[in-house]
Amino acid sequence: MPDKEEKKNYSITSLKETLVKIFALSKPYRRRFYFATVVVLLASGIWLTVPLGLRELLDAVFDKGDESLLNLLAVGLIGLFILQALFSFAGNYHLEWVGERVVTDLRKKVYEHLHRLGFRFFAERRLGEITSRLTNDVGSIRTALTDSLPQLLTISFSLIGSVSLMVALNWRLSAVIFVTVPFVTIATRYFGQKIRKLSRGIQDDLADSTAVAEDALGAVRLVKAFVRETYEVTRYSDSIEKLFTTVRKKVVLTQLFWSGVGIMFMGTLVVIFWYGGKEVLAERLSAGDLVAFIIYALNISRSISQTSRLYTAVNTAAGASERIFELLEEIPEIEDKPDAKELLEVKGEVEFRGVGFQYEEDRPVLRDINFNARAGETIALVGPSGAGKTTLLNLIPRFYDVQKGEILLDQVSISDLKVKPFREHISIVPQEVHLFSTSIKDNLRYGKLDASDEELIQAATDANAHDFIMENPGGYDSLIGEKGVKLSGGQRQRIAIARAILKDPEILLLDEATSSLDSESEAQVQEALNRLMKGRTTFVIAHRLSTIQNANRILVLDKGEIVEEGTHHELLTKGGLYSHLYELQFRDLAGESLG
Repeated sequence: MPDKEEKKNYSITSLKETLVKIFALSKPYRRRFYFATVVVLLASGIWLTVPLGLRELLDAVFDKGDESLLNLLAVGLIGLFILQALFSFAGNYHLEWVGERVVTDLRKKVYEHLHRLGFRFFAERRLGEITSRLTNDVGSIRTALTDSLPQLLTISFSLIGSVSLMVALNWRLSAVIFVTVPFVTIATRYFGQKIRKLSRGIQDDLADSTAVAEDALGAVRLVKAFVRETYEVTRYSDSIEKLFTTVRKKVVLTQLFWSGVGIMFMGTLVVIFWYGGKEVLAERLSAGDLVAFIIYALNISRSISQTSRLYTAVNTAAGASERIFELLEEIPEIEDKPDAKELLEVKGEVEFRGVGFQYEEDRPVLRDINFNARAGETIALVGPSGAGKTTLLNLIPRFYDVQKGEILLDQVSISDLKVKPFREHISIVPQEVHLFSTSIKDNLRYGKLDASDEELIQAATDANAHDFIMENPGGYDSLIGEKGVKLSGGQRQRIAIARAILKDPEILLLDEATSSLDSESEAQVQEALNRLMKGRTTFVIAHRLSTIQNANRILVLDKGEIVEEGTHHELLTKGGLYSHLYELQFRDLAGESLG
């Protein structure tokens, strides 16, 4: 029993803390939020004044039998209801504005935080889940701010009383309400079409922003390699601002619709009052029954959408919000030390000293890796599948931090360097190139955001890409489709090489860059790679004989350890693992995969 009680208390505290966190998000817009809340409460106050004095006023009128006073009261009530509708519109509009503004800011914050997180975070989570948190879960916070929390105030401020069936009170008065149904139906159809159109626009804008996010998050390795976190955050922020503008238009239209419906409903109440007054004057209805009927109708109109969804909405918003707050509390795996420094000049010497690494505890991927790559050297990495080649490559730009030993750049530990400036000196050409679904020019310029058209053309020419680019009708402005589907594998590789040339790095990482290409494409790509590798410290996960032969040194990895090291000819004469792999997979001079 104590355990259950403790669990219950924990749940209540957790929900309360989550709601406090949600409310805290509106702090930058606190004045607008307070203003909106006060206006909404004023609207509720105006509403509540009607039933408070209605019985006394009606009795006074009916006792005197003054029909002109009755007509004057009807006009006054219409004006009062219009005033209430205006207050309600103003308050709800500003509440919605705060909610959408908070969601826009929060999406930016979450997206920026995602770009600060390391590869391990993305390796352990599905991209769809991350995208869902960025869209659906963040949207639930808007529900809490603009619906659930304000409703707690308005509901507590509203009348809670007994409710009677309107038909039981007077069927003729009840029939008056149904007269307004055609008008409400017409209004619903008119506004519904416009709101539906805006809703489609919102979904389109949301889809566009999600596509931008998935584009970048799906290529997080590339984004980090080219140090484009800030650029991606800006690109996403622009698309989200467009979404906010569309949502704001929908909010205005929605509030106009509900305010119009409210005025029609209130007008109906006035008609009920007027017609009921005549019934009272004709002594067919008592003034007390009329007052009870109107009070009941007022309570019904105020209770719509306030209590039935509140509990579910609060808990749904709290659950989704907790997922967002958990995400924001994720600590980035790779961060600058307080005293981190930046190398003013980079030569490109890379040294591994006793490096050990594992993704999971007690399952080492690399063991005691020691070697030194002098500036300008080409180091080839070969070995069976799972030997640790790609992992070794990922440690150089510090996509992961080593657990043992250290990696040095120009005799300085990379853990002591500022991450972004350090990565500016490194470029990657992977086996599976990621291209964004924009133009060729935009994809090339990812290597250097301020590159001139002349620089783009020169880089594309050096990468053997200029000719096939110009064969497209749009040239460099041609759209390449989702992930570059309109280009062949060799063309995508050459775009990636041109992008790396634009970045002009001192260190180059080639991750199986030619393994999946045909002979003709391979020759063009290899020629471009040879230009790119010239004068740069290059690490190659080798699959082609020509690349192996040209390397200054070859490191042979097996089960996370360097088992052999030397040139192509030196390793062949040793008769070890490299020679064995060569006999099995490099026997054909056209080049076969090492696995």
